[in-house]
Amino acid sequence: MTGASEGDGAVVDGGGPPVRWRRALRNALHPRLRRVDVAVAVLLGLLGFAAAVQVRSTRDEGVLASARQEDLVQILDDLTSRSARLRQEVTTLTTTRERLTTGSGRDEAAVAEARRRAQVLGILAGTVAARGPGVLVTISDPDHKITADVLLDALEEMRDAGAEAVQLEGSVDPASNTAAPGQTVRVVAGTAFVDAGDRGGVEIDGRLLLPSYRFVVIGDPATISAALAIPGGVIDNVGQRGGRAAVVRRESVLVGALRALDRPRYARPADTPSR
Repeated sequence: MTGASEGDGAVVDGGGPPVRWRRALRNALHPRLRRVDVAVAVLLGLLGFAAAVQVRSTRDEGVLASARQEDLVQILDDLTSRSARLRQEVTTLTTTRERLTTGSGRDEAAVAEARRRAQVLGILAGTVAARGPGVLVTISDPDHKITADVLLDALEEMRDAGAEAVQLEGSVDPASNTAAPGQTVRVVAGTAFVDAGDRGGVEIDGRLLLPSYRFVVIGDPATISAALAIPGGVIDNVGQRGGRAAVVRRESVLVGALRALDRPRYARPADTPSR
């Protein structure tokens, strides 16, 4: 028996639910996706992922978010010291330029500046001994877990803090506070740090150094000490490896290890051109 309801226009077949309702139910259970629907779903998924990443990055603000007020003040002081040092360097360079380009004593100033630069370059190249205020940084390694990357990170942190001359010592005796013979290396820009593997210790420019290690550094003691003590920095990193880093400030330290220059294989001094 087939009947129709004129009130809502729905067709009823055999006393069952209206045909329109059954069609709507069938479409709901078996949807036919269009390209627009797929594109909208993909965009909503990307939007949700971006929102999740943003929330996580907002919650995780790094070490500074959980640092104590004293640590934040120390970091600010370190940045202030670096800024003051750079401003002083700019002032010195400006004064040198004016002295070399103006006045009657330009020749004498040029010779003095050349000598000064030769001395500075000799210190940086490791061919000249240096003395000045600085720090002694002793790193103990009872578990032999201090690897080359830890020492390299310590060196880079001290360089960022204004270290001007560095030597690294191995097999430092805590009682006498001296390094074993042959366990001292001058650290320069081209120094290589390599793990020694089964032999233990670290190879510095091909020379095997054994723990405990000690950096002898010339630079501003307060600035370097503050840089090493930054939360999550060198001292914390060494402690996480089972070691201990001790920093001692000194009014005068000697960086006396020298680096022999490689003899050129092909280059030779050029002849003085004749006029």
